[in-house]
Amino acid sequence: MDTSMFADFFAYDFLTRALVSGILVAIVAPVLGIFLTVRRYSLIADTLSHASLAGVAIGVLLGWNPVASALIVAVIVAIGIERLRFSGKFSGESILALFLSGSLAFAVVAMSAVKAFNGGILAYLFGSITTVSVQDLWIIGGLVVVTLCIVAFRYSKFFLLSFDEDIARANGLPVTMDSLLLAILTAATVAVSMRVVGILLIGALMVIPVLAATQFQRGFKETMAIAVLLSILSVFVGLGVSYAFDLATGGTIVLCLIVIFVVSTLQAVVRKR
Repeated sequence: MDTSMFADFFAYDFLTRALVSGILVAIVAPVLGIFLTVRRYSLIADTLSHASLAGVAIGVLLGWNPVASALIVAVIVAIGIERLRFSGKFSGESILALFLSGSLAFAVVAMSAVKAFNGGILAYLFGSITTVSVQDLWIIGGLVVVTLCIVAFRYSKFFLLSFDEDIARANGLPVTMDSLLLAILTAATVAVSMRVVGILLIGALMVIPVLAATQFQRGFKETMAIAVLLSILSVFVGLGVSYAFDLATGGTIVLCLIVIFVVSTLQAVVRKR
């Protein structure tokens, strides 16, 4: 790999935007993902990504901004999931499966009806990080700041909620509100991150760095920090490899995450011997 390519990321505006947007998403995704993973609720990221795809389809049908429509639909679905879950009538897994399959089916039917399976749609499906605009960058940056502020402010509540909802409720915490807030933040992250890694891959960026970080067997905050560092590393390496060999950036980033997970698992095995 030509090392001079790294200078290109600062020589070309579109590559600089790609790098910055990737780092921003790499920071916020595992921060939310660790709470979801500990709750064994990580599938909600994939469910909301499919809901975002349905939102993109609605945007195409109505001529709206696809990111805005994806955000609206993802938030509505997140609220619906949490409301159904707290009703106690259905299990969390069945609710996620219901919305995941329903959203995907709606998106496929809607896009096939308007013959919308084109390069633009594929950019939302698999990501097109080099097309990130300055406006996209501001939106992603704003989301990251808001999300990190909320997580910092409600960290102890999210922490207890993630480990045991019953104990959180017994301690007088607003479990319903905090669960809803976490779901909405996840929905917003999924929707605005479409350009970076794609609807079908954002769930991996939320979960895999956390799984890799847990192999180091540290405390919760340390695991979160390690997950963020590993996520950022995957973006750096993934962007570099995809640029050097003209590969799909989103997929390359996720494959880098897989390699990082394998390496972290192996080191954990070696350490135990």
